[in-house]
Amino acid sequence: MKRERMVILLFAVLLAAIPVVPALLLSQHTPKSESESAAEQSKAADDLPDFSVLDVSTGEVLAVSARDYVIGAVCAEMPATFEPEALKAQAVAAHTYAVRQQLLEQENPTPELCGADFSNDPAEYQAFFTENQAKQYYGAQFDTYYATIAEAVDEVLPYLLTYEEEPIIAAFCSMSAGQTESAETVWGQAIPYLVPVDSAADESAPHFLEEVSFSKDDLQKAMKTIAPKAKFSADQPESWLTVEEVSDSGTVKTAKVGGVPVSGQDVRAALSLRSAAFAVEAETDSIVITTKGYGHGVGMSQYGANAMAKNGATWREILAYYYPETTLTDCT
Repeated sequence: MKRERMVILLFAVLLAAIPVVPALLLSQHTPKSESESAAEQSKAADDLPDFSVLDVSTGEVLAVSARDYVIGAVCAEMPATFEPEALKAQAVAAHTYAVRQQLLEQENPTPELCGADFSNDPAEYQAFFTENQAKQYYGAQFDTYYATIAEAVDEVLPYLLTYEEEPIIAAFCSMSAGQTESAETVWGQAIPYLVPVDSAADESAPHFLEEVSFSKDDLQKAMKTIAPKAKFSADQPESWLTVEEVSDSGTVKTAKVGGVPVSGQDVRAALSLRSAAFAVEAETDSIVITTKGYGHGVGMSQYGANAMAKNGATWREILAYYYPETTLTDCT
């Protein structure tokens, strides 16, 4: 999501009851003409409640239709060049996230949001572009890319992912380390639908492996922020940062910094690593860290979803694969 904070903020109230109006489950219908389907989709979009978004750059709370918000979230979260079925899967995840967050805010308002459901700060919430921001981002390709994403969103807008009739925590990441991670490993809370699944296609994604080098001084300064009592032996730099326990999905669960136990997530944050799936090698003048994947690894892998779409999977199949035990629900 790239987006770890969005899920972390939700775990505090995860087990609390959230009042959700029961939605109708998907059912089989007699096929309709293209014009009838388009009209129903338009009406469904009009019937969905708006979202309120705090623009952190201006302090203004924006009223944004569900359609415009989901389009803006997909624009900000997934490359527009991805396959249409992957874009549709991302749209459902984005919509589900927004509805869940809106319900949480109704139950327990966050004062800093000034009455909004969430902000457009990607460090805190799901990323979101207004149409003008999307124009600046896409430049000359705006018309093509925006239309592609809008078409994908329009096909799936009424749908949410639910578990026990509540919107799920729709976690997603850019790419896993080859297998998605469990919520329990990353955030300490087991979630039935956020469990490891194979995502080997991620290993072929751009920048799957990334190597970053730190001078010994820079590494010590960063590590002191998470392990103030760490001891760095000048003649044993290989002991400055060591991997201790790794999950089956490749995430470093525990490490040691100068002999002090820390979590892999703390190391990732302190060093701004692409993921917590990493290996460490001490060289003469530096410490080299190699990461796998990008993001926390929980939930849907965006590159994995795109690979599935290229192989013929539908958006429904992608979502069922990455969010097992969930139900696709019509929220109109």
